[in-house]
Amino acid sequence: MKKLMCLCLAGLMILGLAACGQEKQKATTEEGFQPSLDKSADGHISVAGGYDNFEALEAEFDRFNEYYPNVELVFTKVDDYNNMIGMVLDGNDAPDIYVNYSWMYGREQYQSSIDHAEDLADPALGLNLDCIRKNIILNTKDGSLPMVPVFSNTYGMLVNNSLFEKEGLKVPTTYKELVDVCQAFRDKGYDNPMMGFSKEETTSLFTLTAYPFFCETVAKDAEAVKKFNALEPSAGEYMRPTLEKMEQFMKDGCVNLDECAKIEDNYDAVILRFFEGDVPMMLCSGDAVSGTKKRESRSEAFIANPFTYTFVPVPMSDGGANFLDMPNLQFSVNKESPDLDMANEFMRFLVTPQELNEMAKNKGLMSPTKDLSFNSMYAAFGSVPESRILSPEEFGLTDDAVIQLRQAAYQVGTGKMTIDEAIAAFGTFAQE
Repeated sequence: MKKLMCLCLAGLMILGLAACGQEKQKATTEEGFQPSLDKSADGHISVAGGYDNFEALEAEFDRFNEYYPNVELVFTKVDDYNNMIGMVLDGNDAPDIYVNYSWMYGREQYQSSIDHAEDLADPALGLNLDCIRKNIILNTKDGSLPMVPVFSNTYGMLVNNSLFEKEGLKVPTTYKELVDVCQAFRDKGYDNPMMGFSKEETTSLFTLTAYPFFCETVAKDAEAVKKFNALEPSAGEYMRPTLEKMEQFMKDGCVNLDECAKIEDNYDAVILRFFEGDVPMMLCSGDAVSGTKKRESRSEAFIANPFTYTFVPVPMSDGGANFLDMPNLQFSVNKESPDLDMANEFMRFLVTPQELNEMAKNKGLMSPTKDLSFNSMYAAFGSVPESRILSPEEFGLTDDAVIQLRQAAYQVGTGKMTIDEAIAAFGTFAQE
């Protein structure tokens, strides 16, 4: 009996300890970042990037200083960043942390940005990579992780929710609904139900609509992706369904190209034109969305007649809208940093749901975390079914190959080429 009682007590103690461990782990997760270094430690951490200013990051500096008040953190803009970052990293004043991009990986001219990067997948660093959407984390050949997304990006459309509510219409979720709602707006006197930048290819309205649709057609075809990336001439045929959709899109009268041509650029001018208040849907990227808040006060029309707006995916498919999920800015840690421990501590602080979400919201960009519901601007993307979330990082489309699609879609959409001509030109398009 005594032995039995001892065994029972031992079992209860084990269960109790396990429960305590689980509660401790749960509490740590809920509390977020827990400092691992001496809080009185001093140091100097420099972060390099291409932004003119990075107020959202500087706010994170202030929050980090609540834990480490003696650590100085500064952001430095590097002119002509993409071409100069390698030279900066090889210099005497190399940054401790620097902005990196997935498209730099595998390109010889940017190899220095990869070579200098610490492997952030190392478990010893303790980064909470599980809080980031797995499909936007860079896949490397050796399994290392030279960069971590701190912002993400996507393509979609700004929606004037006030106009939809006023006219008793619903935001479309399928292609048929999109065509129908455009017609409904035209019938109500809105000349341009949808607009977007069309002067040049770069992030034109054609790229914004064609790229997610194209990804849907090749995402599960590894052989197609391989041939497309190799720029095999025959791979141009993979673009046909997308180019046919672009041609149909224009025939369905969703977009007035003559009016779109009056928009001077795909950032400032797109936003200000949308703020005129007579455009129900404005095609743009998440980068443009990030500039909306600051430009509300620059639009006399918006000041006079403010309205509510959100960013939603464009439903180019009959099956619904696709969420093209892409990393935006990514951070790398310079493995030669003289204060490597503190640089890693800052990254451990930053790569948490709380801080990444806060920084993304302050910057106006999409967070790379798994929960998008915290920001109403991007919440619609969090509701897209998993089967319709598409990421080039996962199925491996290269930037050089995507340029061919973007140019082909632009040529067909603007009527400068037929579908057959654009397919025949695959592999010969140059980036503008």
